[in-house]
Amino acid sequence: MNILIINGSPRIHGNISAMLDAIREEAEQRGAEVTTVLASRLQVKPCTGCMTCRETHHCVLPEDDAQCVLAAIKSCDVLVVGAPCYWGNMPGQLKIIFDRIVYGMIGEDTRGLPLPLHKGKKAILISTSTTPFPFNILFGQSRGAIKAMREILKWSGFKVVSAIELGGTRQHPAGEKVLNRCRKAIKKLLLSDKNFTKP
Repeated sequence: MNILIINGSPRIHGNISAMLDAIREEAEQRGAEVTTVLASRLQVKPCTGCMTCRETHHCVLPEDDAQCVLAAIKSCDVLVVGAPCYWGNMPGQLKIIFDRIVYGMIGEDTRGLPLPLHKGKKAILISTSTTPFPFNILFGQSRGAIKAMREILKWSGFKVVSAIELGGTRQHPAGEKVLNRCRKAIKKLLLSDKNFTKP
């Protein structure tokens, strides 16, 4: 089982990082191979919207870390993406990465409708917000970030099997309760996969 974790937070010791670390540690203990990518450390130029990649299946911009992320997504069985809420959405650096690799996430049929290129793969989504619960959900804060990430992965063919949100992180940073939710999410996914057996 090859698991790719994309950390969309610029804070490498923040709540998102703690939650993703819990997933990584649990997966590794169960024999999965885990790769972690830190979005904030990647060099990725923004998409220019030229649409050429839809026909050529590669980006016209000079090669950068976007292609490395796409290669990792193509080779993974499970994708875990964590992102804090920025204005009810994911951070810009993470969005830029997904914008740049759209041609490797979805294709198009003759009518221009999307064709998922990662059908059958599973995903887990994580988001945090300083907005207290339940307002982080009701006001579309962490829920907005989850919705945006889910939209990308849905059209790419991923089945989102778990989405974990943590609100009010200024007063209540990620503690054992939410870390255990993260551990249980990846444990359940691994145990449900018939092709995965712990060595």
